Amino acid sequence: MEEIYSEEQKICRITKARPETVSFLLAFSKSMKVIDCNNMKFETVLN
Repeated sequence: MEEIYSEEQKICRITKARPETVSFLLAFSKSMKVIDCNNMKFETVLN
């Protein structure tokens, strides 16, 4: 384990999301609904 974590990690490149991607994810999250019923979860997407 020491050999794996002692190496210097590569620097991550920060990426930017396009406005279309952000608006798509926001619209999807607004349309998604999770219902709890008898220890089960149901996920629905309202179109």
